[in-house]
Amino acid sequence: MAGETPDIIAMERTGTGKGAARQARRDNLVPGIVYGGGKDPLAINVPYNALIKQLKAGRFLATLFNMKVEGQDDVRVICRSVQRDVVKDLPTHVDFMRLNRNSRVSLFIPVEIEGEEDSPGLKSGGVLTMVRPEVELRCTAGDIPEKLVGSVAGLEVGDTLTISMIDLPAGTRPTIDRNFVIANIQPPSGLASQAEDDEEEVAVDEVPTTEMGPPDGEEGDSES
Repeated sequence: MAGETPDIIAMERTGTGKGAARQARRDNLVPGIVYGGGKDPLAINVPYNALIKQLKAGRFLATLFNMKVEGQDDVRVICRSVQRDVVKDLPTHVDFMRLNRNSRVSLFIPVEIEGEEDSPGLKSGGVLTMVRPEVELRCTAGDIPEKLVGSVAGLEVGDTLTISMIDLPAGTRPTIDRNFVIANIQPPSGLASQAEDDEEEVAVDEVPTTEMGPPDGEEGDSES
């Protein structure tokens, strides 16, 4: 979801039942079904290689797709299930759900950072580290944002950008119920190493010294 909804190409499956599904797999296709959205279920076949590519990209079950089927209107869908071969772990069937504008879904939305030129921490050599380049949001299908924008303007070395500092679109909320970190500004690697060395030196200097007593078994001089 880097600015646009990815397409997933499918074709209508004319036959139904196990025989048609087996034939589809022999033809290097993965049988599936599209349901919901107030319409009848539609049996489909998805090209095997294209599906594998999408699965390897990750977040497959939390990505909104624009499904294209010849002879059908394009429709927004989200995958609800991928069945796999128990031995080979390869996809054998896939289920998609149609979404209307009021459907609520959980999707991963990319985060874009701005204000870097106005960050004192970055100007002084600090390093911007992304902790969460994507945030999972609960939102309606008709109001899915293309991205979230977080500003690091004014942040110093050691400061963090949290989810509460980002303006979320109306009607959306994070699936994580806490104020988690999106990014932080860390000190330059050279300064960080120096700080660690300084801490080690302080630790050594602070080790208390103790007087050594006489060797075991020997008594000190005493008046007789």
